Parts: sequence; structure tokens; C-alpha cells
Amino acid sequence: MTIEFVFCLATLFFLAGIGAPIAYSILLASFVYLAAGGQGVGIAGKVLMDGLYQSFILLAVPLFIIAANIMNAGTISERLLQFCVAAVGRFRGGLGHVNVVASLIFSGMSGSAVADAAGIGKIIIEMMTRSGHYTKGYAAAITAASATIGPIIPPSIPMVLYALVSNTSIGYLFLGGILPGIFMGAVLMAMNTYLSHRRGFLVEDPVPLRDLPRHTANAFPALLMPAILLYGIYGGITTPTEAAAVAAFYALLLASLFYRALSIRALYGILVDSARSSAAVGIVIGGALILNYVVASENIPNMMARTLVGLDVHPLVFLLGVNVLFLLLGCVLDATTIILVIIPLFLPTCRELGIDLVHFGVVAVVNCMIGLITPPYGILLFVINAVTRIPLLEIIGEIWAFLGVLIVALLVLIMVPDIVLWLPRLLGYHG
Repeated sequence: MTIEFVFCLATLFFLAGIGAPIAYSILLASFVYLAAGGQGVGIAGKVLMDGLYQSFILLAVPLFIIAANIMNAGTISERLLQFCVAAVGRFRGGLGHVNVVASLIFSGMSGSAVADAAGIGKIIIEMMTRSGHYTKGYAAAITAASATIGPIIPPSIPMVLYALVSNTSIGYLFLGGILPGIFMGAVLMAMNTYLSHRRGFLVEDPVPLRDLPRHTANAFPALLMPAILLYGIYGGITTPTEAAAVAAFYALLLASLFYRALSIRALYGILVDSARSSAAVGIVIGGALILNYVVASENIPNMMARTLVGLDVHPLVFLLGVNVLFLLLGCVLDATTIILVIIPLFLPTCRELGIDLVHFGVVAVVNCMIGLITPPYGILLFVINAVTRIPLLEIIGEIWAFLGVLIVALLVLIMVPDIVLWLPRLLGYHG
């Protein structure tokens, strides 16, 4: 480890420790490395431009953000929610089940956990607390937990970022996330059922079955979006980036023409908000590209790979150890930083140990999503606190049960790779 890299790490930890945004901390630390090594700052610009221009895939990120924001702004979210209430709201803990199922469906459109929690999550929290059957903390906690499914079922912005750093097929990553996302939803619904019976939550007034076809018809155009995306990608009609554009355009058609719930003024606001969100992600990506250049210059990934392989580490032991590290990092770092900065360090070791990169990527993204609800940093906890004003301590007090079952689900995904790889292999994956 060179003295320049020591200065880089010291700067990074100091800035992060005093509360500077992680993107700016990474950028400044990288500049310190270049300056200490006598390299021009222009190198950072070259690395950044090369990384962006060679990554056509990154265009998918702002397009998925726009699609999610349009879904939240129109009446699409409400129609999906009415469909979920009619379908699963008749059981004990029904609105909790609705919460999870709505996240499963909405995740097939947004690719963003924050969009899920801030959009449809806010609506259903109000429904749960208004009914008087659920505490505010419980409603917020299950909303945060179910929002973690958003980036697992395709489309998925974190998987796009993982594909960027690993050169893995986005199509197979998207396929690999479908069964794990459903599995996560199932364990959350099981925990909701258990807690509902234990606490004696009242049963909601069921929507008559005769009304179910009407609610299904209202939501059906929105329910088609995941099918259109997957058919476009796996049918060879569109690339994943083009599929993101199709998703944004389809959401715009639904909200503006089909449902007539989107004005020109509202669309302008959506585009501005989407641009801000995309810029925030872009700054992190830019900083990560430069920092990855620094790490590669120090040959750290290859050194780690040789060291771990030299220790004759079993692949399963390696996977378990890395995921424990990711869980700990998830307490203090956001998912984007972990995917772009930390995960690339372990990819050479995965290749040396014969670990499938699609399996590793899906498991890593699941892990990062669990980090979004892990105290003390858990960004989803703060998002829900901000949009609902439910005290953070109440949310944290209720999150542990759902956090526990998600960690169990993560362990199962690590131990049973076929849950991730069955669908990709069914459709031609040979990794």
C-alpha cells in the first residue's frame, strides 16, 4: 500500500466521518491520491468520461427513475393498490399482505426501493393507520421491509450498476432476481401473518369477490408493464437500456392518455425531480469510477484474490464472510456505494473460486437492500420518517422482526444458488 493510497483512505474516512456526502468524499479522496502521486487532475476527467461513454447501460438508470416517478404521480399506484386490497385484503393482517403484494407488483415497474417507499408506501401507510387496526410503527416497518423487494424483481437500478462493474448480463441478472424477490415477499407475508395472529389484529372488511374483476381490469394495463419489459429483453426485441425507455414511455402513455391523470405541469415537475435524482446517482457513479481507477492502480483486487485463494477458502465460506461484511457496511453506507466501490474488490476472487457472478450479484443486491432498513443508517427508515412524520424510534422498534426474516431469506439464497439461477438457466444461461 503506497503513501498516496494511505492519504486517500484517510481523506475518505475523515470526510465521511464529519458527515460529508459520500459522493463528494469519494471524489475529494481520489483527487488527493492523484495529487499526492504527482498525477494531473485531468486523469480523473478522462477516467470519468471513458467510464460514462463506454457504459451505454447507464442510460437505463434515469429512465427507470422517470418511469417510477410517473407511476407515483398518476393514479396508477392507487389502481394497483385497489387491486391488491381486493385480492389479499380479506385475511387477518390483510393490509400488511396488501403492502407486500403491492411492493411485489410495483417493483416490476420502478426498480427503486426509495420510489416504492415514498410513493405507494406512503399511501398504504395512511390506509393502515386510518383503519385503526395497526400501529404507526408497524405500518411504517412493514412498508420499509417490503420496499426492499423493489430492486430485486426486474427492472432493478442496483442490478444495472452491478452489471456495470462486473460485465455481467443484465438480462440474466433480471431473471435471477424474480424468484428471490417472490421468496422475500413470501417470508414477509409469513411474518405478517404470525404477528397479526399474535397481536390480534382485526380483519378488514373484505372487498366483495364480484368486484375483483373490475379492480383487475382497472389495474391490468399497469400490470402489463413487467411483462412488456421482460418480453422485450428476452425476446431479443430491445436491449435493457431500450427496455428502460419503453418502460418510461409506457408509463407516460398510461398516466397521460389512458388514465388521464397527468398534466403538462405535473410532467414538468416529474422530469425536474427525475433529473435531480439521476444527478445524485450520477455523482456517486462518477466518484466510484475514479476511485475504482485508484484501487486498480494499487492492484488491490488482484492482491485480495491471490491472498484469499492462497488461503484455500471454500467458496461457501467466502460467500458467507463477504455477506456478513456487506451487512455490516449496510449499516453505515448506502447501497450504491457498496455496489460501485466495495463489490468490485471481491469480483476477481469470485472468478478464481468459481463463484457464479449472477448468483453473487443477486445475493449482493439483496444484501444491500437489507442494509436499507438496517439501523442506524437505513435510508428507507429515514425516507418513511420524512414522508409520514412517524417517529424514527417507533419504526426501528418494529423493524427487527422483518429484518430478521429477510436475513434468513438471504442465508437461504446463499446456500441454495438454484433459487437464483433456475430461471436464467431455463432461458439459456450457462455461467
